[in-house]
Amino acid sequence: MELDQLTTDDTAQAGPPESSAAPTGWRRAIGLGLGLAALVGVLVTAFAWPPAESSPRDVPVAVVGTAAAADRLEQQLDDTMPGALDLRRATSADDARALIEEREVYGAIVLGPSGPSRVLTASGAGPVVAQLLAGIADGLAEPASTSATVEDVVPLPDDDPRGATFTAAALPMVLGGMIVGILMSFLVTGVWRRVAGALVAALAAGGVVTLIAQAWLGTLQGSAWANAGAVALIVAAISLTITGLVALLGPAGIGLGAVVMFLIGNSISGVSSAPELLPTGWGTLGQALPAGAGGTLLRSTSYFDGAAAGSPVLVLAAWAAGGLVLVALGRRVRPAAHHALAG
Repeated sequence: MELDQLTTDDTAQAGPPESSAAPTGWRRAIGLGLGLAALVGVLVTAFAWPPAESSPRDVPVAVVGTAAAADRLEQQLDDTMPGALDLRRATSADDARALIEEREVYGAIVLGPSGPSRVLTASGAGPVVAQLLAGIADGLAEPASTSATVEDVVPLPDDDPRGATFTAAALPMVLGGMIVGILMSFLVTGVWRRVAGALVAALAAGGVVTLIAQAWLGTLQGSAWANAGAVALIVAAISLTITGLVALLGPAGIGLGAVVMFLIGNSISGVSSAPELLPTGWGTLGQALPAGAGGTLLRSTSYFDGAAAGSPVLVLAAWAAGGLVLVALGRRVRPAAHHALAG
């Protein structure tokens, strides 16, 4: 009888916590629901607004032809699509090809007696811009029934002719970098050990992603080593920044990192289109964040033999270095949180 009584008492004490906990207040529950609804609205805005406002803004394009023909084209564009293209004179079609391959321009319009006779594009730099240029040239051709010949100077690979796989791979790399930083911050003791783990993960991710995207799927081209290095730098920049933010701010650093890297950075990266197609100023900001700089770098290493890779490399290296600075600051500003961590 005494044993039964003890069992009964233990069972009562071990009951579900919600049975004895006070229910959440109605005001709190409703406020939380409204707050989450606002968060959904922010997410939808962040990812839907840039495409909705997408249009060409000062897209650099070479023009080949006489001075009179080039001036006439510029006037036509000012009348039909003001501010759409930033025309740059090229002496010949070969000169224009060189500018495209060096990533100085997205394409070129070769002018004939009655308007654009040939359009040079680079779908590797962005298939959306390549299609846009072909459409603009056709619209300016005279007579209207005349179509300009389109030549893709830097095409996408046959296994990814529309660049869909390349675009789809951009988000997992951003999320992967965030996950590495978050897990290293909570599963590894010792902040400098976290840094070492994040760097190892970045290097390994570079190899794994290249094997998948280049050797298997055929999405990436060019030097596999250069592509692996680009992916590793992307993951390192994001993961080290997250690690540094957590070291400095604690768990709140995860939220700040997610806003910067995912909510803002990924939505204005321009990977699916081009920075010049985003609303004014946002494309430039996107290229200063890891997602945008990473997409640009990977296009350069994969399709352009590393041309114009210097700027995105500097951006990503700066973010990685900034993460290391945040780690060091975190050890000084929050010593109590790190006094037991042998880094």
